[in-house]
Parts: sequence; structure tokens; C-alpha cells
Amino acid sequence: MEIKEDIFKVIVKPNSKKNGILGYDEEKQAYIVSIKEKAEDNRANIELIKFLSKTLGKKARIKSGFKSKIKMVEAL
Repeated sequence: MEIKEDIFKVIVKPNSKKNGILGYDEEKQAYIVSIKEKAEDNRANIELIKFLSKTLGKKARIKSGFKSKIKMVEAL
């Protein structure tokens, strides 16, 4: 699955076996992304940004939802 938008919603599944884009939730209009790191000490957020930056080939940043599983992400 490929993300083409510059600003998009992500549902993070922390503490997963591997990093990956699992699919798209039509109801919530959000990509579902699994992340290996646990959701503590900001580790899942940092891993999410590293993973999305590498996957998209662009720098990514979290715009909102730092303490939520649902986040708005911007690809720069």
C-alpha cells in the first residue's frame, strides 16, 4: 500500500512484531500502521517518523495526536 497524500491520518498500532502499513480504515479515513516500539517515552512516535520518512522518501512529521493512537502526519 502506498501513501500519496502530503497530509494524512494514521492509526498507530504500537508494540507490533514489525513496522508496516497494514491497510486503510475507510470509516476513519486513516492508514493503519504497525510499529515495533512501545508507546512509552515517545519511542513509538520517533519510530513512526523514521519508518514513514523511509517509506515515503520524504521527511515526515507529526502535526497532531502526539499522545493519541490517531495522528495527523505531514510529509514534507
